[in-house]
Amino acid sequence: MGAVTEPFWEKPLGELSRSEWEALCDGCGKCCLHKLEDDETGHVYPTNVACKLLDRETGRCSNYRGRRAFVPDCIRLTADMVERLDWLPTTCAYRLRAAGQKLPEWHYLICGDPEAVHRAEMSVRGWTIGEADAGDLEFHIVEREL
Repeated sequence: MGAVTEPFWEKPLGELSRSEWEALCDGCGKCCLHKLEDDETGHVYPTNVACKLLDRETGRCSNYRGRRAFVPDCIRLTADMVERLDWLPTTCAYRLRAAGQKLPEWHYLICGDPEAVHRAEMSVRGWTIGEADAGDLEFHIVEREL
């Protein structure tokens, strides 16, 4: 009988292939919301304002491959930086796995349903606004935990 292999999402982040890394994203879209940083304290405040490329219905980037041409400061997340980015959502699969935690039951890799993240109300669907319609970000700070 062959050895049982662990699901790829349970491997350490640094061991994931590029396709496994990309597949780990749950499609919540919360990392693509604008944030404001207090210059004096460094505290980061989340907003409900989505990046212009974020499809707020699917929680996915509408131009993922070419996003840096339209949003030059878009971050390409790597395993080395996950633990340093304290603004990543607490439910982010990369953040959870970096901390050695399991993926939540609503993650599509666990339940098999990409819509589960939305039904669990863990995504940007239904409570965000596009940056073209937002105006000043200061008026869009949210109290919710991301």
